[in-house]
Parts: sequence; structure tokens; C-alpha cells
Amino acid sequence: MATNWNRRDFLKNTSAATLAAMAAGTPMTSLLTSCNSKRNNAKADSVILLWMAGGMAHTDTFDPKRYTPFTTGMDANSVLSTFKPVPTVLDGISFSEGLQSIGKVMDKGTLIRSYVAADMGFILHSRHQYHWHTCYKPPQSVAAPHLGAWIAKELGPKNPVIPAFIDIGQRLTLGEGEELKAFHSAGFLGNEYGPFMIPDPSAGLDSVKPPVGMSYERFEKRNQLYKELVNQSPLGEYGSDYQKESLQRSMEQAYILLNSPEAKAFDLTKEPKESYDIYNTGKFGLGCLMARRLVEQGARFISVTTEYEPFKGWDTHENGNTRAKEMKQLIDAPVAQLVKDLDRSGHLDRTIVILASEFSRDMMVEGRPDLKVQEQVQQPDVIQDIKNYGMHRHFTDGCSVLMFGGGIKKGHVYGKTADERPCKTIESPIVIDQIHQSIYHALGIAEDAHYVIEKRPFYTTQDGLGKAELKLFS
Repeated sequence: MATNWNRRDFLKNTSAATLAAMAAGTPMTSLLTSCNSKRNNAKADSVILLWMAGGMAHTDTFDPKRYTPFTTGMDANSVLSTFKPVPTVLDGISFSEGLQSIGKVMDKGTLIRSYVAADMGFILHSRHQYHWHTCYKPPQSVAAPHLGAWIAKELGPKNPVIPAFIDIGQRLTLGEGEELKAFHSAGFLGNEYGPFMIPDPSAGLDSVKPPVGMSYERFEKRNQLYKELVNQSPLGEYGSDYQKESLQRSMEQAYILLNSPEAKAFDLTKEPKESYDIYNTGKFGLGCLMARRLVEQGARFISVTTEYEPFKGWDTHENGNTRAKEMKQLIDAPVAQLVKDLDRSGHLDRTIVILASEFSRDMMVEGRPDLKVQEQVQQPDVIQDIKNYGMHRHFTDGCSVLMFGGGIKKGHVYGKTADERPCKTIESPIVIDQIHQSIYHALGIAEDAHYVIEKRPFYTTQDGLGKAELKLFS
């Protein structure tokens, strides 16, 4: 495995993969393994992915260890958790301080404490996020579809008006935007199965509506111009008829939505104030509210992210404790309220809610204990400044994932990490192809579903080897 990758290498290879996917032509649908025979056994119809972008430290969130308060001159290696543990609704299970609301709904779901992220050499967020969302390590000879795109293609929309794959909260116009685009994609499946992007949930559908003062007639003319520009783009020039038609269908879907009654689900001003205020912790919280409203209208797959932006959010290369405290204030109430609202309305039974991050963090270990990689953060052995108090390095050998609904066990804890550094997985390790295949299992998607691309089968999980972890289900 190469260990000297940089962002330029990643972009060059993923761009080449996109062009290769175009050159591959139309996926051979006659060779797609049908999942229809299994849908009768499906436990879920919809998925909400709550994405903690940037690397959420397990020991400072859902898997707390011994707490050591900050003091000037403290030994860095003695710090395992920078927050006090607080009890949850589950006997003997604690979360770190600041996550009390989520702790109170854990009787409705499963806590996984043993997710192990992949070893890919020098750690880049872009590669691990690509791997988590597609189940394939980059680079690939074709553009791998996002988890949401597979679900959109295999199951189609629940409601024909609501896009089958919706992404809320991520802008693609900031740092590492091109890397983010690499996995915010349907890959070779075609644009119609790609994400309907809502960068800011408070703006609802404004991003696809005509600007203020522009008539629909003028908007239609601009839309026609856009189509002409697309035809002159690499896709228009080199793409197959399948890909061109797929793009056209995705554009038509947006028009259908704009003129439908279901469009009101995107308008958060329609939500009662009492409910709105609980969710209103920022873009992520309002994204959770929009996700709930969309599920109620028949959405199939929704991703809500805290948004990945380098050195912000969960990407805590310094001030780890301070930033983690801020992030908890953004997620605790909305996540808990989402679970409670879905449960109260009866939608949780048929909706899988997943909270996850690309990897964890540790103060001292970069990578994993038996396979350390190049350090990216200077951590003093003795801490004099609060900015060095917290989890800064990328840690791949023990991560937390929450799962609710869709047949997932209630009040269950899966896996375990060590109580002392390195706080690595010591029981029931679970990897990404098991996570993906467990989701597909709940949705009734066949384990061996695949397309033939470039004369070889391309499966939902790497080489079709992923197996659902049935111990997660009741």
C-alpha cells in the first residue's frame, strides 16, 4: 500500500476514474442482480446518515475512558478523555459530557464501539471519506457510486416527486471541494441517482429556484443554455447516451419537485416554533429537522453532515477539547429529537438512522498502534497550553457508530475498546463493508447486487465480499 499520497495524486486519479466511467459506456443492466425477490423481507425503507465529518474522537464522545482535567504542566500521555463520563439510559454505559440527550434515547438503538477504519498509509480525510461512503479504496478504474446512489438505483424513490438521494449541509465550494465531489456522486450509475444537494437547510429549495426578480420564462431560457453547455462539456462530448439521458432525467426531477406539494417539506418555516427551536442549533440541527420532514414525505436516502472543512468542525488538529464541546452543542439535541420524533410518528420502525465519522482521534497515536503512520500534529509530552488538550491525531483502530431503527437492536452495545491507551478495538471489530452490507440487508438489497463495468462485476461492497453483521438486528 502506497504511503506517500498527497491531495494532487488523489485528485488526478479520481478525475481519471470519472473519465474512465464515462468511457465504460452503459452499465449492463441485464447483468444486474435483482433485489426484488428480497424486498418482502426488508426491515427498512429509508436511511438517514448523520455524518460527523472530520474525525470524531470516540474517547471524547460515545466511548469515554478515564477523565483527566486540564492542568498546566500535565503529562500528555496520561490523558485518555477530556470530558467527564455521564450515564446514559443503558445500565453501566456512559457517554462523555455534553451528549446527555443522545444518551437518553439509546434504549431505541445500538451503540457500536468497535468500528475499525481502513489502513491506507498516510491519512487523508478525502480518502477515508471516499472509502466510507463508497466502500471502495481510492483510486478505482471507474467512479464508485456513493452508498446513497446504490440505494437510489436499487430501490428507486419511495415518492416519485422526492429525490431518492438527498445530501444536506455540505458545500463543494470550500477547501478540498474537488475531493468531496469525488464521492458525492453516483459514479457509473448516472447523474439521476446522484445527490440532490441542499448546502444550507435554512434556504430550502432556494438554490434551485429562479433568483428573486427573475421570471420563470427567463429561468427556462437559462436552463436551455445550461443544457447546451452540458452538451459541450466532456460528458456531452464523450459520455454515452445512457449518461446523457441520466443527466437529463436528473434535471427534469428538479423541475417536478419545484412544482409539487411535497416541496413544502423543504420549507422549515412551516415547522411549529417549539419543534424548530429544539433543532435550531445551526445548519446541522436544521438539517436533521429537514431529514425528518423528508422521511415523512417518502424520502429514500438522506445524508446530513456537520460539513467537512479542513481544520474546522471535528477536524481538531488543535483545541480538541474546546472544539469538541462546541460540536456536541450542535449535535446533541437535534440527533436525540430526530430519533424521538421518528419513533413517535412510527417512522423509526422503517428508517435506519446512522451516526458515523471517517475515523476517530487520539492525542498520541497516528494511525493504529501496530501500524503507525507519519505524524501530522506536533503534540508536546508536557501540556502547557489548552490548545494541546484534546484529541488531535487521526486514529483508525477504534471508532464509535450509532444505529437506530429498521430492525436494529434496541438498547444494545456491540464491540469494545481497551480502557487504556492505545484505546483500540479488542472485541468484535467491524469494518466498512460489514456496515454497508448491514444497511443493504435491512433494505432488502441482495448481497451480490452488481453491474458489469469494463467487463468485470462491480459490487456494492469490494469484490462482493461484504457480509451483513446479523448481530446488530433484533
